[in-house]
Amino acid sequence: MADLICLGEPLFELNACQDGLFKGGFGGDVSNVAVAAARQGIDVALIARVGDDQFGEKLRGLWSREGVNHEHVLSASGEDTGLYFVFHDGHGHHFVYRRKGSAASRMLPEQIPGDAISNARMFYTSGISLGVSPELQSTTQEAIHTARQFGVSIAFDPNLRTALWPLDKARQVTHDAMRRCNIVLPGLDDARQLTSLHSPEDIIDFYHNLGAEVVALSLGADGVSISDGQGILTIPGVTVPAVDATGAGDCFNGIFLSAYLKNKDALKSAELANRGAALSTTGFGAVDPIPYGKDLTEGNHFND
Repeated sequence: MADLICLGEPLFELNACQDGLFKGGFGGDVSNVAVAAARQGIDVALIARVGDDQFGEKLRGLWSREGVNHEHVLSASGEDTGLYFVFHDGHGHHFVYRRKGSAASRMLPEQIPGDAISNARMFYTSGISLGVSPELQSTTQEAIHTARQFGVSIAFDPNLRTALWPLDKARQVTHDAMRRCNIVLPGLDDARQLTSLHSPEDIIDFYHNLGAEVVALSLGADGVSISDGQGILTIPGVTVPAVDATGAGDCFNGIFLSAYLKNKDALKSAELANRGAALSTTGFGAVDPIPYGKDLTEGNHFND
């Protein structure tokens, strides 16, 4: 039985470094969350589909090293694993994707491992999983339905990508999914577009009204606002020598969910995840800089 089971599209990453070379790595928001959670010492499983290519093999190698159970990741003969590139400039990081028709985008609802979901403590997915393709959208919706049917706690990040689908469609489908979720983990910019609201307080109220018990609203470098329905607390950002924010939100989600599964304390979980997400920006790539639990308890990497 997994503590956390995640569904989404894994991707291979090529990150442009300061020397002009590309560093190979791993991404896909849900895979990043799975790795971040596993590095905190909980049992994590992944539901996905990859190509039977070298990129898919490298991803399986990653999950094996990280202790992420990938027995529910299917290998699709003759299909491709998705790729993405990360470029950096004075305005931050920018993504270029090569994922159209990827193996993950062709995953079907009948390929969902219902028993694995029903026996997990928590299920996690995202708005990207809903937006990649009609097939993966249906599959994600079926997985959410299965988790709900068996009383499994559901966590969700809307993770808006307007390059994948129109905002109106994203708003409709994402909010329909979020009505079934216990924990929501939106970023402020995404939430402003999806809700047409501006203030963190109004956004948090909106998601509680959809049905969420816990809302962790990421404010980027400004920290996070957390609410369990009993009031909103804002945790300030942590100052670090940041070089690459790729995957920082995913890192936050994985650490938050792993901590919350252990302690059921939203504030303490958000404080830990806030520190971890900051630390993850001090190196290049979505996965390599994700901290382990011991890195966070030592606490000597930060200047508050």
